[in-house]
Amino acid sequence: MKVLVVGSGGREHALVWKLAQSDQLTELHAAPGSAAIGELAECHPESKAGDLDAIVELAQKKLIDLVVVGPEDPLAAGLADRLREVGIATFGPSAAAAQLEGSKAFAKNFMNRHGIPTAAYAVFEQSAAAHTYIDAVESRCPCVVKADGLAAGKGVAMCEDAAAAHAAIDEMMSARRFGDAGDRIVIEQWLRGEEASYYAITDGEQIVTLAAAQDHKRALDGDEGENTGGMGAYSPAPVVTDEVENKILERVVHPTIHGMAKEGHRYQGVLFVGLMIDAEGDPYVIEFNVRFGDPETQPLLVRMQGDLLSLLDTAARGTLDPATEIGWGEAAVCVVLASGGYPRDYKIGRRISGLDAIGEDDSLVVFHAGTRRCASGEGFESAGGRVLGITARGRGVAEARDRAYAAIDKISFDEMQFRRDIASRAIER
Repeated sequence: MKVLVVGSGGREHALVWKLAQSDQLTELHAAPGSAAIGELAECHPESKAGDLDAIVELAQKKLIDLVVVGPEDPLAAGLADRLREVGIATFGPSAAAAQLEGSKAFAKNFMNRHGIPTAAYAVFEQSAAAHTYIDAVESRCPCVVKADGLAAGKGVAMCEDAAAAHAAIDEMMSARRFGDAGDRIVIEQWLRGEEASYYAITDGEQIVTLAAAQDHKRALDGDEGENTGGMGAYSPAPVVTDEVENKILERVVHPTIHGMAKEGHRYQGVLFVGLMIDAEGDPYVIEFNVRFGDPETQPLLVRMQGDLLSLLDTAARGTLDPATEIGWGEAAVCVVLASGGYPRDYKIGRRISGLDAIGEDDSLVVFHAGTRRCASGEGFESAGGRVLGITARGRGVAEARDRAYAAIDKISFDEMQFRRDIASRAIER
């Protein structure tokens, strides 16, 4: 089978790494890919993920059997629709279904229509109305202010008080930090509890569930600082007990898949649900993502046993077997190494040292999120906000975390930043 993975980041590196292990694979391509991905697949740097015409042309030219779309932006722009129109099986939802992530307002209204538990909210297209809403009832704070559109996971402000909420509104709607994504905003209740990420593979009718994970969105230790695209993740997530998982399936996953179908938006791909689990073990949806998460995908795929390619292919073709069993190995932890200043301004082109010092270790995988080859052709340098995802397995989360941080001790680049408390909640449990 010839497979094309669309994207170039750490999530796509993890997908390529796992797909390359399939016995069904004959050719593996990536567009645009990266230097690190190029060690496992043929990369096509001229075909950018956002250039739908180029991706479709490449898939046709290479006689691709299955396209796996990594990032959310091309899905929201209709890449899956374009590929299916020319007869190419695609793992990823249509543009209509991708609105679950592409518009926070759409997702909240959808959940309201289908009785899916989520925080109370209000939607605004004018900053004056949003400011008035915050001032009207002081108890609305703390609250969460979200850019309606896609903002690479960073368009969320956790606001402890009214002053912070007003600042977030101005930054999104007036200063336009996130561009068009902030033309409309959602203000919602700040939920309390423990977060979890839950995944289901679906062909629009049947589902196969994956293991749960927990992401760390805030930039600094102790869940302080700004929201980021994710500073680390681990799996399994102890907060998702069997009882909690049953509630997630009954109250969230099944109603979402069935609701999308009922509204004429058959959902094919991975449904990634960001959840808050409250003190009673009840799940509330924080957000939907219509693609694999980043960095949750890294520990998930390092743990996953079995053939990922077969799973994604049958979902794309509408033949998913709900009885498919997926084995899960040891626990895994991913710690993200980021550029200093991320998620705001940061510098790139910082030479990375120490990757060779890690050596061969079956319990450790280094996924490249934002790197490129140095001009000399030797070694790597930073090329993005999130640079590397150091991912390790262990007999438990604590051992996996210790292995990841031991590897990090050998790696360095100027202004490197990372959190030192990834997976601490699981270990405390």
